[in-house]
Amino acid sequence: MLLFLLGVLVLHLIILVLLIVSTAASAWSVGGGGTTDLWYSCMTTNGGYHCKPAGNEDWIQAVQALMILSLLFCFFSLIAFVFQLFKLVKGGRFFFTAIFQILASVFVMCAAIIYTVMSPDDGTGVQFGYAYVLAWVAFPLCLISGLIYIVLRKKE
Repeated sequence: MLLFLLGVLVLHLIILVLLIVSTAASAWSVGGGGTTDLWYSCMTTNGGYHCKPAGNEDWIQAVQALMILSLLFCFFSLIAFVFQLFKLVKGGRFFFTAIFQILASVFVMCAAIIYTVMSPDDGTGVQFGYAYVLAWVAFPLCLISGLIYIVLRKKE
């Protein structure tokens, strides 16, 4: 049982790292001589690398907010798991942890969907980058982790 709990904890930490990297990395869209992330749009022009802040459109601000919320809920879920691991009664389930983790998965899914639908396609060969892919990888892992927390019981 201890090995299983350690595996669940490692999975949770992997998800948290994926969310941090996908939120902070500068490669949600690549190509066309530049990269775009949630915070900046950078271009290579005239031998220089120039960055400007992301647009003020509502959709990019929604993606930013949802990714930050997913990070916070995943982190709070980790704190709740460790707290419940020591304070939960024998036979109890990790519902509080599961709710936070499932909410984190819903937030990252909504952020990735909004970015998919609303990201501008100006015909310059821009493709989705690795940070975008990491967000989509974090979604099912986060959901699976939340479902594991629902099923998980504290044993003696």
